[in-house]
Amino acid sequence: MLPPLLEVASLRKSFGPVNALRGVDLSLAAGEVLALVGDNGAGKTTLIKHISGVFKADSGEIRLNGVPLELHTPADARRLGIETVYQDLALADELSVGANVFLGREPVRRWLGFLPAIDNRTIRAETNALLARIESRIPPKVRTVSRLSGGQRQAVAIARALYWQSKVVILDEPTAALAVMEREHVIQLARRLAKEGIGVIYIGHNLIEILEVADRVVVMFRGRIVHETPVAATTQRELIKYMTGFSEAEETTTDWEAYHQGEA
Repeated sequence: MLPPLLEVASLRKSFGPVNALRGVDLSLAAGEVLALVGDNGAGKTTLIKHISGVFKADSGEIRLNGVPLELHTPADARRLGIETVYQDLALADELSVGANVFLGREPVRRWLGFLPAIDNRTIRAETNALLARIESRIPPKVRTVSRLSGGQRQAVAIARALYWQSKVVILDEPTAALAVMEREHVIQLARRLAKEGIGVIYIGHNLIEILEVADRVVVMFRGRIVHETPVAATTQRELIKYMTGFSEAEETTTDWEAYHQGEA
């Protein structure tokens, strides 16, 4: 086993009477794709919002390379190398691909030796090299990301995380509403992040996709982690059993088929 890059220890969070996280323990290795699955309300979103600095836990600890983290804002998480790519991607539609990659951290050159100006030449060169590195085919004549497909927009968000040397990247439902071919491209992008030594947390509902992209799967149910397994040692049927809280004795073919059809 590789030493953990990211560790979550005994994390608890309540919102009034609702216990959203009930002592969650989680580990992620560098170069690993860890899938996080569970029905709506299982606690997935609450967990990743703690890791990404949106929420502060009632108790418990988050550690990066063994060092406890004090995360007060998402900016704290990004500064330490934890990047979250949400479904909405947080891209500026009317800006170029390069401007989105460097947004808020633009390189500056000195015009006439003293006047500061954004270094667009460096932005273009670095962006083109980065897109080639992740084998993303974005037409160079596209002026704004508003003209990109869903899969291409995912590539821009992932490229941004890669360029800024993130240690952990959280992909929240990255293939939602994408066509089949674009889903495959996003899966390949997630695997490329892992090959770069980045720890990837991949949240999704499509279990066929999860079993294709992940090295390991963690199932959440009612604020707890109830199952953890290598992908090679599990099946869709087993994951659904834990996602729905069915024990083997309670599971029926009718129940399983009804749930499976609802996920399709």
